Amino acid sequence: MRVVGLMSGTSYDAIDAAAADIALGKDTLTVTPLGMISEEYDEELRTALAGALPPATTTMAEVCHLDTLIGQAFALAVRADRELCEGRADLVASHGQTVYHWVADGQAHGTLQLGQPAWIAEASGCPVVSDFRPRDIAVGGQGAPLVSLVDVLWLRGRPGAPVALNLGGIANLTALPTTGDPVAFDTGPANALLDAAVQELTGGGPAYDTDGALAAAGTVHEPLLRRLLEEPYYRLPAPKTTGKELFHLSYLRAALENFGRLPAVDVIATLTRLTARTVADAVRPLRATEVIASGGGTRNPVLMEMLGHELGGTPLRTSDELGLPSAAKEAYAFAVLGFLTLHGLPGNEPACTGARAPRVLGSITPGRRTLRLPHLPGHLVNSLVFTPPWTESYAPAS
Repeated sequence: MRVVGLMSGTSYDAIDAAAADIALGKDTLTVTPLGMISEEYDEELRTALAGALPPATTTMAEVCHLDTLIGQAFALAVRADRELCEGRADLVASHGQTVYHWVADGQAHGTLQLGQPAWIAEASGCPVVSDFRPRDIAVGGQGAPLVSLVDVLWLRGRPGAPVALNLGGIANLTALPTTGDPVAFDTGPANALLDAAVQELTGGGPAYDTDGALAAAGTVHEPLLRRLLEEPYYRLPAPKTTGKELFHLSYLRAALENFGRLPAVDVIATLTRLTARTVADAVRPLRATEVIASGGGTRNPVLMEMLGHELGGTPLRTSDELGLPSAAKEAYAFAVLGFLTLHGLPGNEPACTGARAPRVLGSITPGRRTLRLPHLPGHLVNSLVFTPPWTESYAPAS
C-alpha cells in the first residue's frame, strides 16, 4: 500500500509530506521510503496560527477559520502524491496541527489538532486517517508521544538500550531498556523556546537560529540556566507530555525578569544548553547505550555538540545513519500509524503513553471512491524495517 504521511510539528513552520510503500508480512512491517517534500505555511496563515496559540485567547470563529485554512494547506502538501507516487497513493495519514494539548495534574484530558481532513480527501481522492491522539487519551493515555510505537517496532532487536530522540518544538524520547517495558515521554522544550527567543530578541528577524550561529556567538548565562532548570515539569515522572501551552514566549519573558538586558546571543546560547541539559538529564537514568536523534534540532550543530557533551560517553547519532531521514521521521511515523488504522491494528504503545490498553487510533474520512477496507490481518505487528535506505536523491526540490 502506498501511503503519504503529513506532519506539522510544534514549530508550525512547514508541512512535511513523506511517501512510502508499506507492506505487512507475517508480523513485520516493511516500509520503503519514497521521499519527502515540504510545503511552507504562507506567512498570513502562520501569523494567524501563532496569534491563536496559548497563552493568547481566541474565538470559535477563529478556530473554524484555522481548521479550514490549515486543512487547505495540508491539501496542498498532497502534491507528494503526484511528485513521489506518480499519482498512485492509496491512503493519506494526516497528523494535523496541534493547537492545544490539555494536561492537568499530570494527566492528559484532551487534545486538539486542526486541519480539516475533508479538504485533503477532496484534493487527493484518497481516504484520510486523521485525529490520532484522542483515542489514546480516552483510554487513559497521554496521547503522546505516538511515534513511540514506531520507535519500539523499529529499534527492537538493536543491541543494548537504544533511545530514539526527536528534537522538534518539544523534545521527546522513546527508550528500549534491556529489561522491562519501553518508556516514552516529552523531555521539555527543544526548539520551542529557542525559536521564540530568536524572533523576539532579533526584532522579528529569522524564525530560528540558522546553523546555531547565534548560539555559537553567545555565552551560556549560568544564573539564567539555573532559573530555567527550576521548572517543575522536568521532575515529573513518566509518562508525561507538554507543549507550547507551557513553553512559550511569555514563559521566557517571565524567566528573564530580574536579569536585566542580557545580550540576545547569550540568551539563545543558554536556551540551547537548556535543551541539551534537560534531554541528557532525562536520558541518563535510562542507561542508554546510544541516542538516535531526528527532527529539526539535528540541523543545529551547536545544539548537537552541546547534547553530545552533556551525554558524556553515550554515542549520539542521527536516524539518517540507520536509513531513516531525520527530517522526515515523524511524517513517516504517521504514515505507518495511518496504515495500521486502516488495517484495524492498534497504533499506541500503552507502556509508553500510559494508556490502559492498545487501541486502533484515528478517524477515517473516505476519498472520492467507495471506501473499501483491506482484509484485517488478525495479528499484531512485532517489528518494522525501513528498506532501502532513503537518500536525498529520492526527494525532488519543494
